[in-house]
Amino acid sequence: MAVRLFVGNLPYDVTEAELRAHFAAVGPLAYLSLATDRDTGKPRGFAFVEFSSQTDAEDAIRRLNNQAFKGRPLAVNEARARDAPAPPSAPRLPVAADPSTDAGRDFGPDAAPRRRRPPAKRAAHAERGPKRPIYKRAPGPVRFSAGDEDGDEEEGRGAHGARQRADADEHDTA
Repeated sequence: MAVRLFVGNLPYDVTEAELRAHFAAVGPLAYLSLATDRDTGKPRGFAFVEFSSQTDAEDAIRRLNNQAFKGRPLAVNEARARDAPAPPSAPRLPVAADPSTDAGRDFGPDAAPRRRRPPAKRAAHAERGPKRPIYKRAPGPVRFSAGDEDGDEEEGRGAHGARQRADADEHDTA
C-alpha cells in the first residue's frame, strides 16, 4: 500500500528534479507533487512524496526529518487528510485553578502605568467661579419691537402682547 508523506520547510527555489533526487536515495518514489502558487507559479515551500512501501516511507521520515536541504531543515511526516485535525504535539500542563487571579487574565503580571494622567478638569472647574460675570435682568417691562416705544399699549394686552385679565390689578403681586 502506498504511503504519502508531507515535506515542509522547503526552500522556495527548489525544483521537482532536485527533490526527486534527494528522496530517491531512500527508496523508489511512486509520486511527487511540488505545490506551486497559482498566480506566480513559484513553489509554495511544501511538497507531497509518495512511497510504494511502508518501510521506505518510515525510513524517509527517520532519515530526512530535520535534516538540512539547501540550507533549511526539512519537516517530513506522514500526510493527513485535509479535514483531519492535527495530532497533539505534547501534553499540556493543567492550569492551576487559583481563585485569587482574575478569570481570563493568564497573560502575565500587571504592568506599571506608562505615565500618570493629569487630574480631571472637572475638579478644577468646581473650585473656581464662573468664567464670565452673571448679568442680572433689568427691572421693568421688556419690549420686543420698535412699535412699543411710544408707550401706548392696546387695551387688554400686557407688556409682552399677552392678553390680560380684567381683574389683573387685583391679582398683581408685584
